[in-house]
Amino acid sequence: MNNSVNHSVPFPSRPIEIDARTPGTSLHTNAPLVVKVGGALLEDAQAHIDSFAGLIALHRAHAGGIILVHGGGAQVDRQLKLVGIETPRIEGIRVTTREAIDQVVGVLAGSAHVRLLGLLSSLGERAVGLSLSDGGLCRCRHTTKFAFDAGEVGEIIDGDGTVARTLLASGFMPVVNSIGLSAQGEPLNVNADEAACAIARIVGAKGLVLLTDVPGVLDAQKRLIPELNESQIEALIADGIISGGMIPKVRNALAAAADAGCPATIASWRDPAAIATGTTGTRVNATAAQPAFA
Repeated sequence: MNNSVNHSVPFPSRPIEIDARTPGTSLHTNAPLVVKVGGALLEDAQAHIDSFAGLIALHRAHAGGIILVHGGGAQVDRQLKLVGIETPRIEGIRVTTREAIDQVVGVLAGSAHVRLLGLLSSLGERAVGLSLSDGGLCRCRHTTKFAFDAGEVGEIIDGDGTVARTLLASGFMPVVNSIGLSAQGEPLNVNADEAACAIARIVGAKGLVLLTDVPGVLDAQKRLIPELNESQIEALIADGIISGGMIPKVRNALAAAADAGCPATIASWRDPAAIATGTTGTRVNATAAQPAFA
């Protein structure tokens, strides 16, 4: 990799366009995009610095800007192993004990968060870090979704997007980690995908972008499929065109679109130019609007 970084982020040739006539899409011209990052992109952010430059270009080109949401599960795993704390996973959910929550907070709202802000700052972006409950953005509680006790795991029940919209209107990029607070002020570990969906609904986002390690959904000829809905997804699964690890990705994107109330795009962080112009990925549309919050 070339270690010489150009701190001047170019603007793409055209701003991203999302059809406001799509059911569930905000009609506000200046509605933001919510972009969720995680996984390998955060594992070695410096090695993928061009991808973050692409996100900055998208933020500057899109009329409403972007809200960047991140998790950091791998970093949390390393820290818990380092201090000798075991946190079992049940049904894919990390049971977060009282012993573990301070370590989780220290990574997600601390080291991982600050390093991401530092990288964006080094590229010339005015990024402002937020936790979920800052400024009332998200109101959280201990999760009630599971039959088992997940410990200090939270869920978002509603919120107020004023703080994010205020930052965006002033040209800042809100960067939100996935730590929330209960009504009693206790820290809660919230799933980052769920956090991104909730924030998209709270701010009336035009779209939700889930950056992953794949370019999107491919057809039988290995061509990118630009747009899908639920019936098309199930037909492609039945035909074996969508298979393996892509099945949960598209179904999760479909659920995200329904939860967020706007299209969810599966896209790759490996193509900075496509990120910058919003011309990447497969857009997944939910077939029916969902209630705001349970």
